[in-house]
Amino acid sequence: VQLQASGGGLVQAGGSLKLTCAASGGTFRNFHGGWFRQVPGKEREFVAAISRPGYGSVSRYAESVKGRFTISRDNAKNTVHLQMDSLKPEDTAVYYCAVTQILWAYVDSPRQYTNWGQGTQVTVSS
Repeated sequence: VQLQASGGGLVQAGGSLKLTCAASGGTFRNFHGGWFRQVPGKEREFVAAISRPGYGSVSRYAESVKGRFTISRDNAKNTVHLQMDSLKPEDTAVYYCAVTQILWAYVDSPRQYTNWGQGTQVTVSS
């Protein structure tokens, strides 16, 4: 599966952005989808994940984004979205989408993901 992330940009604190991850070349509905972010000098950090439809399309969020970010998927269009509201300067990072077929229990670990998209920069100004 190949992934293409888009939707990043510059936004003021309190604003919103919607990231999209488009998948191609595989059976997308067999994969859990995840979003991670990374700032220079730090490890890649889990943001959110959504399970494959066969697992109920359940979602999981990092505590830092819970209540502000919403992950969703459109299996007909092979896309995963991350709606980011009430953005804060500390949300500034390069955001990456990824997919995996591992057990749902491990979806917050970047090491468990097999396919990654290129990053998209999100910058939140104060």
